[in-house]
Amino acid sequence: MPFPGGLWWLLCCRQGFTLLRRDYGEADREADGEAEEEEEASFELRAQGDQGSLEVSLSQPTRSSSGSERSLLVAEEMRSLIVEKGPEPVEDDPDALIKGWLQREVRGGVKTPWIRPRKYWFVLTPDSLDYYSSNEKGARRLGSLVLTSLCSVLWPDKQTYKETGYWSVTVFGRKHCYRLYTERLKEAVRWVCAVQKVIDSKAPVQTPTQLLMRDVEEHCGSPEVLEQIYRCNPILRYTSSPLYAPLLPFPYGSLDQSAPGPRSYTTLRDEAVKLFNSLQQLESERDPVPLMQGVLQTCLDLPPLVDEIYCQLVKQTTEPPAPGGQGDLHYWQLLTCMSCTFLPSPPVLRFLRFHLDRTESRFPTSEMAKYACFIREALGKTKGRECVPSLEEILVLMRRQEMICTVHCPGAPACSVAISSHTTAQEVAQELVSRLGLSQSPNLFALYEQSRRREHPVGSATLLADVLTRFENPFSCSLAGEEREQDPPCRLCFKHYGFLDTDNVPRESLEFALLFEQAHEMVLRGYVPTSEETLQTLAALRLQSLNSDFSTHAPFPRLEELFPPHVLHARLPAPRHRPPAKCRGARLRAGLLAGGLWGQALAKQRAERDQRLRGRLREEGASTMAAILEKWKLLQGMGRPEAMAAYVALVREWPGFGSTLFDVDVRASPVGAARQRLWLGIGAKAVSLYKPGEPEPLDSFCYGRISSFGASDSSTFHISVEDRDLLFETSQVEEIAQLLNTYLTSAATRQPALSPEPAPSPAASDPSVPPRGLCPAAGPWQQQPPVGSFHSQPGAQCGHAGCS
Repeated sequence: MPFPGGLWWLLCCRQGFTLLRRDYGEADREADGEAEEEEEASFELRAQGDQGSLEVSLSQPTRSSSGSERSLLVAEEMRSLIVEKGPEPVEDDPDALIKGWLQREVRGGVKTPWIRPRKYWFVLTPDSLDYYSSNEKGARRLGSLVLTSLCSVLWPDKQTYKETGYWSVTVFGRKHCYRLYTERLKEAVRWVCAVQKVIDSKAPVQTPTQLLMRDVEEHCGSPEVLEQIYRCNPILRYTSSPLYAPLLPFPYGSLDQSAPGPRSYTTLRDEAVKLFNSLQQLESERDPVPLMQGVLQTCLDLPPLVDEIYCQLVKQTTEPPAPGGQGDLHYWQLLTCMSCTFLPSPPVLRFLRFHLDRTESRFPTSEMAKYACFIREALGKTKGRECVPSLEEILVLMRRQEMICTVHCPGAPACSVAISSHTTAQEVAQELVSRLGLSQSPNLFALYEQSRRREHPVGSATLLADVLTRFENPFSCSLAGEEREQDPPCRLCFKHYGFLDTDNVPRESLEFALLFEQAHEMVLRGYVPTSEETLQTLAALRLQSLNSDFSTHAPFPRLEELFPPHVLHARLPAPRHRPPAKCRGARLRAGLLAGGLWGQALAKQRAERDQRLRGRLREEGASTMAAILEKWKLLQGMGRPEAMAAYVALVREWPGFGSTLFDVDVRASPVGAARQRLWLGIGAKAVSLYKPGEPEPLDSFCYGRISSFGASDSSTFHISVEDRDLLFETSQVEEIAQLLNTYLTSAATRQPALSPEPAPSPAASDPSVPPRGLCPAAGPWQQQPPVGSFHSQPGAQCGHAGCS
């Protein structure tokens, strides 16, 4: 049934319509909606007589304020920000920087929530971005976006152009976001550059909190003035009401505010307000630890919010209703965790130190004063963290205590070391070297992150608290994306890092036990190329060192703990791969058969084949174990030290013993030959290349022949040897660079002994040289490895057989 004429007219007036290229209804309602949105201000500023700038009252807006008062305040604010424009022709505006037709997204009403583009006449001035219904003389201005230093503009997006056929220009303001569209890229770039130039020309915006922080710093020596500042400005004190705007200025919009990973965030301003709501929940939380960790994680993902959270915590710990109560102490505990994780900017740091001093002077013997003293000391040591504190660390920090870290030592009992949030791996390694009596050893030691599949050294400057946090969450552990079900939790181990002298290690010492365990690990991982007969002998010596003489009642380890598993797998027949079908029709028929009954038969055949292979593997393992037991019986009467010494002697027969092996793909030049999988062995005197499983090196060159080395990118390492350039593709670029730098540093400490003039000790001349027996601190190459160089000196002797 057709609508009556009057009803059609009412519908058009409510939804808006276009007649002779003029818009009616919709634009008026949109302009009114923007005016209503502008009525919400972040803060209210009220003058207090003639008592100066220190008596400025700052309070959050409440929802119960009268409409007339709020409208008056907003009108005054808008008059101070927007230059009023009369009905003069738009074309004659002398302040216009750029003008033109653009399409803008326009939202419908309650019943029409879709978004559709509308065409408007836009004019950019030094103060705002205005749009009009047309470019005719006397056209009414429909909206205005005030441009400040906090505004931002997005460049045209190619993806949007592919989807819509328009180039987009997005301008973020305090209350509005203009999404503009044009068909020409050149025009979009012209508008973006012009808007960005206006934004860059604006003076930085300062919030009332920043101004008051500056006033507090200027009058820190006048107690009466300070008390007046705190009394007259509620924004500096505790509040039970929510915040409607952050305390510090943040750019409008959502630029660079999405953190990597599963967590997603909105704008910085919204996240700052949400975090304040989370802080207020701490007051009544029985278990505040998870909430604290969530706040810390947000600050780690969004670094600009660190200063904001510090200011919010200072605000909530200033003149609380119950000083020293449970809710107040929760704020102080979170502030303690923040001080051990993040370092604020200098202005906020000065304001925080003043707050700590003020709290200690007002409550000298309280828990708050103890937390303030702990925070001040932590701020002097904090340099930034890679991970947020673990749940265990947060519990320890809430009690202002130290953590206990367990370090496993192969061949020796595990050691417990007390650490703080600022303890590095080098400090723990140095303590273990002293505790285990290894200070006189010429070899180098380090901490390792170890799992069942692999291990890698911990950088000397790495905070152990970050390592423990990765252990708490296996999915974020740096050992590589291995799943929790397939890999047990990681652990810390103390082991040899660099072998400078393995021949003169006393057999009765703890270092020899460490050397024995490390040699056994190399054997199990297949990094000692030798015959199967020798591997069985090594397994028998391992059993003799563990259980002494043969006995059927002795505890018996698993075969994979005695013998390299890859040797057993190499005995199995290689699976036969059916060549792929050449023509498309054959591939189609094979795919159709695989999806039907024939596919079920193939799956059954594969299951039977896997079962036969597992049975064959068990048979090979049983025969190998029988051979190992026969050799074990022949070692009757050999003591544990003798078995360990014989084991190390057999492993030392391999010329590459003492080198650290890395799996690499090598090619002779950046362009050319195919890659070849090799072992890169880095030792104290030379760098060697081995074919996997071969005892003799393919090539070996001492450090005197290496002219330069470094990381080309995150997965490519290059070494220049005289007139050759070797490129290695590996995932262990940083470890290779660290080990090379370690051996070069050790060689440099021994060079002055050959010079004719006496030289000062390395520790006295170069503070970067670590104590003996420690892995040296990681240099700047850890973040972005630069190209290193090592030039041979005249008269220097290498002493390596392959370099003569």
